[in-house]
Amino acid sequence: MATKSTDLSSTSESDLPMLQFALFSSALDAGFWHELTQRKLNDYRLDESPKNIRGYYYNGDPPGLPTRLTLEFSAFDVDGQTPAHCSPAFGTLYNTNTLESFKACDKKALIEKAAKEIWEAIWSGAAAENPSVLNTFLLLTFADLKKYHFYYWFCFPALCFTDGVPVIKQPVSLGEKFSSSQIQALQEAYDDLCQKQGTSAVPYFLIKYEANSVVLSPFQSWDDFFNGQTKVTVGVYDPCTLQQYPGWPLRNLLVLIACKWGGLLESLEVICFRDRTMQGQRETKHSIVFDIKLPQMTLESGCPKCVGWEKNAKGNMGPRMVNLSQCMDPKRLAESSVDLNLKLMRWRLVPSLDLEKVVSAKCLLLGAGTLGCNVARTLMGWGVRHITFVDNAKISYSNPVRQPLFEFEDCLNGGKSKALAAADRLRKIFPGVNAEGYSLSIPMPGHPVNFSEVTMEHAQKDAEQLEKLISSHDVIFLLMDTRESRWLPTVIAAYQRKLVINAALGFDTFVVMRHGLKKQRDRESGESCCTSTMSSSTASGSSLFSNIPGYKLGCYFCNDVVAPGNSTKDRTLDQQCTVSRPGLAMIAGALAVELMISVLQHPDGGYAVASSSDDRMNEPPTSLGLVPHQIRGFLSRFDNVLPASLAFDKCTACSPTILEHYEREGFQFLEKVFNSSHSFLEDLTGLTLLHQETQAAEIWDMSDEEAI
Repeated sequence: MATKSTDLSSTSESDLPMLQFALFSSALDAGFWHELTQRKLNDYRLDESPKNIRGYYYNGDPPGLPTRLTLEFSAFDVDGQTPAHCSPAFGTLYNTNTLESFKACDKKALIEKAAKEIWEAIWSGAAAENPSVLNTFLLLTFADLKKYHFYYWFCFPALCFTDGVPVIKQPVSLGEKFSSSQIQALQEAYDDLCQKQGTSAVPYFLIKYEANSVVLSPFQSWDDFFNGQTKVTVGVYDPCTLQQYPGWPLRNLLVLIACKWGGLLESLEVICFRDRTMQGQRETKHSIVFDIKLPQMTLESGCPKCVGWEKNAKGNMGPRMVNLSQCMDPKRLAESSVDLNLKLMRWRLVPSLDLEKVVSAKCLLLGAGTLGCNVARTLMGWGVRHITFVDNAKISYSNPVRQPLFEFEDCLNGGKSKALAAADRLRKIFPGVNAEGYSLSIPMPGHPVNFSEVTMEHAQKDAEQLEKLISSHDVIFLLMDTRESRWLPTVIAAYQRKLVINAALGFDTFVVMRHGLKKQRDRESGESCCTSTMSSSTASGSSLFSNIPGYKLGCYFCNDVVAPGNSTKDRTLDQQCTVSRPGLAMIAGALAVELMISVLQHPDGGYAVASSSDDRMNEPPTSLGLVPHQIRGFLSRFDNVLPASLAFDKCTACSPTILEHYEREGFQFLEKVFNSSHSFLEDLTGLTLLHQETQAAEIWDMSDEEAI
């Protein structure tokens, strides 16, 4: 219960008790820290400049709760809506980049700067016109985003009276001071004032009351409302729950009144308005009322001392720390941590990096072996969230040491499906990835499909499934063991105009390349996108072509003058398997992904002009460097070259003739390819005629030599 009002007006001023205030207690919602994390990573980066933020306080808390100033996820939207029945408080965020900077920050300078701004607002009249500028706060932070430890120190700047504020009448409850009708009138008057102000909480207001009436007015109308009165009453929206003390928002208001009207007032009555709901009933009678004597303050006296730094949990002057690593969703933590390296890369090194193009790319990996595993791990490192594997093999005992997504247990009982096991392992490594696996056989030239209905039907279903998968993905990686297994995906991807990244290994050599990306008009008009009738993509000839746009670049098969056949037939074990130096797949797999990233970062994407070895000394076309057509590596020499080659108009995979037949005949055309000899594709594309013409030319040259 509140004590009875004690009139101390006859006591000498030096003996009067001094008014004390309940300091704000910071209340930071977990959503605030999550939003700060996102803004630090995406917007602020290394920027330590002050940021405007917004908090709020509430005057309806039950007894026993501290005087809270709350910040939540919406704190960064300074123009946003404040929760109902709450008063806004506007502050400044100082977010440091290191813990050392946080500790070394000059707290004294920060609070003195804030005090000066409040003092200037008081004497300029800005505070009288908009008293909310009196409720400011500072927030100094450091976010350790690796451990999710957040260090912070709050300050609620409050100007001080040199000798304090004497209390003439001790605080009593509003229920003891006002009658029931007056309390009801006060509530209604406050609601009307809020409605006129267009808000649900007015922080400061002026009061006149009589036996059965209460009149309220905005603080801006002081002179007209009081008209020279020497005893006045002011109201403050008070978040404090203590029965003997007002809350912190009153402090700077009293300084404003003392500066502007202190010399004219005999006394000042303060109503700390507290408005809570108890058991469905509105209650304000627990608000407190007291009288004080304000000293006069002048501009010449200078800005007074300022206090307000919050004590830590131990009651000492120092910062606080909150550890959110345990309470945050582990999957969310993993997602933020996975993206951390990429966003740090963008902060200082590559500010123009468009991460959204990378993260949103849907990648189809045809092959889940040595190349497929290494490509998948590198894609995850770049933040790619959608990865699909296609492979019909099972994991064998020789795989785990070279294929990092598999373990010994995966080999037991005949071995797990490579595609399914690889997808499962990706999800275990990072739950945020959308990984799928398909155990699927890809029909190939040189591998005839039996004419039994079931086998043919199965081959057709596999081809249709492959078409759907390529259609639903953005980037297609060709990472298979054999040359002929790349033919069908090359045809489908060329027809669907999908970006294809191809990687193939030798013993100590590799090729990584992007296929030329066909334009729609090339297919519709039947025009060839080639300017050469022969392939010229050897390493030694890389300087023959320059400035080749992406739609004129060749595919993996444009280098060939023979159709793909069965590369495993009549071969020894070492000839059937890809025998490579162990580090080669990691190098080629990483370069394949980096090539994809460079293409995605180029404004023209897959249509980007190909960079060649001659461009290494020129200005790179993207923030990540060159965008080559091919990377041919020679591990024995530790050397790479960047040849660029035109598409071949007689290519057995991407030439207009092949794409037209595929579009017109569908699986019937594919069936002819699978069940015919390699001469079918050579006859269709004109390679057979080209061979004949070449042989005839050689015979003619020999005849000329004999004649000489």
